[in-house]
Amino acid sequence: MVLSLLDRNWFKALVALILLLIAIFLLHQVSFIFTPIVVLLKTIFLPFILAGILFYLCRPLVRFLEKQKVPKGIAIIVAYIAIILAFYGIFKLIGPVVNDQIDRFVKNFPKMQEAVEESVTYVQDNWEYLPESVRDMVSFDKAAERAQSFFTGFASDFVSILTNIFSTVFVLVLVPFILFYMLKDGNRLGNFIALFFPAHKREDVKGVLGAMDKTISSYIQGQVLVSVCVGTLLLIGYLIIGLDYSLVLALFGMLTNVIPFIGPFIAVVPALLVALFQDPIMVVYVAIIMIIAQQIEGNIISPQVMGKTLDIHPLTIIVLILFAGNLVGFLGIIFVIPTYAVVKTVIIHLYKLTQVTRDDK
Repeated sequence: MVLSLLDRNWFKALVALILLLIAIFLLHQVSFIFTPIVVLLKTIFLPFILAGILFYLCRPLVRFLEKQKVPKGIAIIVAYIAIILAFYGIFKLIGPVVNDQIDRFVKNFPKMQEAVEESVTYVQDNWEYLPESVRDMVSFDKAAERAQSFFTGFASDFVSILTNIFSTVFVLVLVPFILFYMLKDGNRLGNFIALFFPAHKREDVKGVLGAMDKTISSYIQGQVLVSVCVGTLLLIGYLIIGLDYSLVLALFGMLTNVIPFIGPFIAVVPALLVALFQDPIMVVYVAIIMIIAQQIEGNIISPQVMGKTLDIHPLTIIVLILFAGNLVGFLGIIFVIPTYAVVKTVIIHLYKLTQVTRDDK
């Protein structure tokens, strides 16, 4: 009876899970030992992530040039020049407009602040006429405390950013060097990792690594393209309705689109505020534009760009975001979806290999 139980796959999985939880608990108890390692990883995390993103964006160009018999070194240099020209062209094209819109926003901000204060004063003056249920839900004292806490925290974070700006710039200098070696030797990584496995398993390992590489590549390239499309849709919509600061708001929407699920909600907040101060009816127009853009993105653009590589149920995305946000914070929200997609790809690939092995037997 005991021996048959030990042979069951579910029992082995349960034991493995228990051992994993025990290991996590023990590591948590001695986490202070790993503090220097964590600091080191945080230091190199940003340049490697940025270099990795640029690697997957530049690799198609490098591979195309190599197929045209261009030496890899020259192909990498061409990719670097393409990146520089792309950034220069973008800043040259939209830089003056963005600068002008930001300048106008800064000048108009006192008027917006004054309008908010007038609205708050009006509500306070008519406080006694509001239903008791509404008064119970709203507390100006608590709102003031939260606002003070927010601005205090923002100020401390801002000071922290200023104190670390030089170290951040130094870290970013590493990105071109890391990117160069990724483009130069990235194709050798799979073969190198496979050497640590038995000879008869190396092809399977390369297959798993290839599937992981395809998933990451699809996510990064697809996410960039989808975000650009969403930003373009928002810009067109904002220009049609005549929304102020349309380019800045569209760029903000493009950047926040990389945040799974909650990105569009973050993007629409400043657009709604600007619309409210410009003309209250514009709030409705902005909401309609955001809904249309998200429907086009979700039903047309993403399925065509991403395909089935990242086929993840919306409920799964919500659960992952809640879990990662509470456990890791903002970075967890950003990276949880590609991480889950990679893990899912590995599990599916290993399962298929297991099935093939069983069929061969």
